[in-house]
Amino acid sequence: MPMQVDPTRLPPALVPLAHTLATLPGAVALVLGGSQADRGAIASSDWDLVVYYRGTIDWRALAPYGEVHPPGSWGRLMNGGAWLQVGHLHVDVILRDLDVAMHWTTQASVGAYELDALLGYLAGLPTYSLAAELASGHVLAGEVPQVGSMPMALRETAPLRWRFSRDFSLEYARMHADRDNVVGAVGQACKAAMEEAHARLCERGQWTLNEKRLLTQAGLNDVHALFANLPAPGTSLHSWLDAVGLALRAS
Repeated sequence: MPMQVDPTRLPPALVPLAHTLATLPGAVALVLGGSQADRGAIASSDWDLVVYYRGTIDWRALAPYGEVHPPGSWGRLMNGGAWLQVGHLHVDVILRDLDVAMHWTTQASVGAYELDALLGYLAGLPTYSLAAELASGHVLAGEVPQVGSMPMALRETAPLRWRFSRDFSLEYARMHADRDNVVGAVGQACKAAMEEAHARLCERGQWTLNEKRLLTQAGLNDVHALFANLPAPGTSLHSWLDAVGLALRAS
């Protein structure tokens, strides 16, 4: 029996697309994700529609809506999907292999995760992000396993690992500063800020999906002011990097 879509959380213009997604051969669930699911959306926010499948999925019925990137096109974690325009609405269709998501959810339950370099991410994408998606999404059709709060094992291991990376990034920023490489120094400092933000959220047991609101969620808004006031050209970056490090290590 085809999955029935709950339309109450969607604009009417997206209901036909949601029905198409829910009835793709191989699909087991359709989930509203991202800021629209957690009520954090702003006027320009897009709509994330996550299609969970097992084994393989026949995505050809989605092709008339626009270019589709098949599973695996975006890497092992982001997998595949499509960026669509439906009327005035921007829609991200995200394809997720449920077995892969559950594998990394199980790993997170024992405090283990891996980190993938991914376009658009400064600090990288942790594999426990797939658990975060399951925990924070709103099911529109079908069923997915329930994932609750962040496991205590992950809350214990992840902050240490993120802060090791933070310190490494700050040290590399200083090495770039020694060579007057402003781009390298500032870039590594930005990466360190994201790493500290991840550490703080994991300490709290707060899932996060991406880096868009990461500093704000972690209570690091003051760090923005430091990056808005870089040293004048030709002056040393070391004092500025010391201030960044101090801000990131402040409790």
